[in-house]
Amino acid sequence: MKKAGIIWLVAVTALFVGGCGTKVEPDKNLIVNNNAKERVVNLFGPMEKSKPNAENAARNAFDRTIAIAEERLNLTVDYRTYTADDHTEKTYDDVVLDRARNDMDDLYLLNPDTIQILGEEGRLMDLSGLDSACNLRDVVKVANTVNGKLVAIPQEVVAYGLFVNKDMFDQYNLSLPNTPQELMECCKVFKENGIETPIGANRWWLENFIFAQAYADLYNGGNTEAEIDALNKGKSKYSDYMRPGFEYLKELIDKGYIDAEKAYVYEAIEGEGADFLAQKTPIVMAYWGAANAETAYGKPDFEMQVIGFPSERGQMPVMAMSGYGVSANAKHLEDTLQVLDVILSDEALQMYSEVNKVISPSKNVEIDCIPALKPLNDRIQEDIYVLGSNASMKMEQWGNLCMVVRDLLSGATVDQCMDTIDRLQEESLNK
Repeated sequence: MKKAGIIWLVAVTALFVGGCGTKVEPDKNLIVNNNAKERVVNLFGPMEKSKPNAENAARNAFDRTIAIAEERLNLTVDYRTYTADDHTEKTYDDVVLDRARNDMDDLYLLNPDTIQILGEEGRLMDLSGLDSACNLRDVVKVANTVNGKLVAIPQEVVAYGLFVNKDMFDQYNLSLPNTPQELMECCKVFKENGIETPIGANRWWLENFIFAQAYADLYNGGNTEAEIDALNKGKSKYSDYMRPGFEYLKELIDKGYIDAEKAYVYEAIEGEGADFLAQKTPIVMAYWGAANAETAYGKPDFEMQVIGFPSERGQMPVMAMSGYGVSANAKHLEDTLQVLDVILSDEALQMYSEVNKVISPSKNVEIDCIPALKPLNDRIQEDIYVLGSNASMKMEQWGNLCMVVRDLLSGATVDQCMDTIDRLQEESLNK
């Protein structure tokens, strides 16, 4: 797979994204399934909110793996879920950090930033002793290791990319873009032909534009470990890597190709997704599994293709690490580890991957992707991608950059964003 043991990838997933202090009590957003038996494992995760009555292959596949574990182990997995109604409420990450720090659940579905935070705080079990861990791709284990401990394992390995309406590109005789300059030109043509907002965006995933440009050479230039070591020692600056991407994103906003005000408040997919499906905007960004799910982009009325984000090295998939973590103080620790071992077994992952048509974290499980994902998958199979989260980097990437991009959306200058990144790097060096 890739370059001497650094890395790869990534996210599980349902539609969720990226606190401290007191316990979060159940409220109108928190849903608890009290289906108690004598043996219970408490799982906390996000719940997809959009199109609740639609067929959800990803959720169904997950439920089936849980059912296998419940039957085999003669216990019940109780789901505890949360989804914010809008941008004014606590994020899933805020809530999961509160719950994990207060030992409120046994098993958590975690985003990249919370994996690194909770791993560094010592709040997650080392999962390297699980039988299923032996089957993981080496790069998956490396990417999910914090301070020498394998603290999270995904059910799937997914990449983020640009979802494009190929019909609209064909209508204006446009080739799918490879470089930042080519994407900018496509947006110009769309805008000139009455497309109000060529790129639909939300408050979570715009950082992928920056990751693709910032790290295209770092992960694909043959010097990955040395460059990361220099960043971890403060010999080089993240802001130097990221400035071109921020300048590019600012230009997209200034030219009206991205609506910053809408992106600042839009939730993932449910915000910009309607315009994409209605063919009012030709480009959005999402993760691999969204191409398969009816609740996302699984049934568009046009030819859809998923490509990498533009970079000087061409279309660039962006990987981000998410996964299941077990509380270090889990009340039902032995049962929780057994549940995780079952749902991460090759048997369960084969079923899960076939239903969802996703990349498995197990080196023993392979599936074919749908045609829409072929452009993205081709790059991944060529070992061409960048990481949006990497536990070997002292400065947490995914969550931090998401918040700095949000500053840009709300009016901060590129220089102010670079100052914030420099501060974050300095703080990471002083830990």
